[in-house]
Amino acid sequence: VQLQASGGGLVQAGGSLRLSCAASGHTFRGYSVGWFRQRPGKEREFVAAIATQNMHTYYDDSVKGRFTVSRDNAKNTVNLQMDSLKPEDTAVYYCGAGRPIISEIRNQLLYGYWGQGTQVTVSS
Repeated sequence: VQLQASGGGLVQAGGSLRLSCAASGHTFRGYSVGWFRQRPGKEREFVAAIATQNMHTYYDDSVKGRFTVSRDNAKNTVNLQMDSLKPEDTAVYYCGAGRPIISEIRNQLLYGYWGQGTQVTVSS
């Protein structure tokens, strides 16, 4: 599965961006898709995911209520709608696909396929 993340850019605090993760060579069927980010000087961290087992969505507390992850099967994409952006959301955002069990959906080590990352910069 090849993944391509897109949609990053520069936005002012309070603004919105919509990231998209497109799959080629395979559909997302059977895969959970997670969004992770790496902020400057920090380790990559979990942001949000949509689980293939139940189609439930999961969020880190830092983005809950502001970010929404969704899946578009017709377009074979998983999107991350980011609203009310804050400067601390500035990071490179990656999408990953894998088959973690629900209790491990936040564990990036269980995602075997990754996109190249897209930069999100939020100015204050």
